Amino acid sequence: MWGVSHASLRRPRHTYHFALREIQKLLAELDASTRARLRDSSFAYVDSQGRRRLPINDASHVRNALARFDQTAFENDAARERARQRLLRAAKRYGIVPIGFFDGQLRKERRQGQIKARSADVARLPRGMVTFLLTDIEGSTRLLQRLGDAYSAVLRDVRALIRTNVRRASGHEVDAHADEFFVVFQRPLHALDAALGIQRSLSKRDWPDGLDVRVRIGIHTGRSTLTETGYVGIAVHTAARVCSAGHGGQILLSSAAHDALGEDRAEGIAFRSLGRYVLAGLPEADTLFQVEAADLIARFPRLRTNAARPRIAVARLR
Repeated sequence: MWGVSHASLRRPRHTYHFALREIQKLLAELDASTRARLRDSSFAYVDSQGRRRLPINDASHVRNALARFDQTAFENDAARERARQRLLRAAKRYGIVPIGFFDGQLRKERRQGQIKARSADVARLPRGMVTFLLTDIEGSTRLLQRLGDAYSAVLRDVRALIRTNVRRASGHEVDAHADEFFVVFQRPLHALDAALGIQRSLSKRDWPDGLDVRVRIGIHTGRSTLTETGYVGIAVHTAARVCSAGHGGQILLSSAAHDALGEDRAEGIAFRSLGRYVLAGLPEADTLFQVEAADLIARFPRLRTNAARPRIAVARLR
């Protein structure tokens, strides 16, 4: 009767759900004359222009309105809430338990709450010329294989130590993803203080199975655009590349971060030039500097990126 082919029987379940929704809409369509005779109270939503949406005059239309509620554009949150309450009262009147509707609303409210919280966090981040600090756990895959499920506790402890030192140095957490941690500071000296605190805290910690857990740290100063989702720009990529070039226990500065710091550093802290290096995806090579102090590891393997070719001045033949 419905003309269903064998091929259609093999379609995914979501195809049937979509078809059922379409059939339900067709069954619930109102012709113009019937719609005109309905009172405003037979609609879940009537906007300020008198346009009526989401008819709820019988059980089939209530079910249809529940399915289409999130697809409806409301004038404001108050109008949306009034329509929601009217729709729920209609569902109760017809003995409909809108479990799927409640689940969808909860998911949407949760997403909206996360977006608002994220926007509030972004609003507190510094703008203009800022200093980025990125960390990455060295040998995280090896640690995971060695520790198994216990690695999650190590990752949690590493993040806690980083956060503690970042807060002490007036920094702002931007993002934490897997083994990486992204932080921003208004002043470059604060970023340096945080980096020193992080390395010292990690070296003093006793780790499971006597393991040596280290992070590489990269610091770069520059300008980037602050959007509702965070920082965007070449400065962010530069900071990530500087971090990636280092080794666990090492603190690397870009030339911009080094210049921004100048002589502004604590006693006993030195910056050693490591030479010019190519940073993947960036148009120009950059001079990288290693932060040195008596209680930090001093010797590391070669950086994890290629040294830039020396510039050769070629005399023009006349």
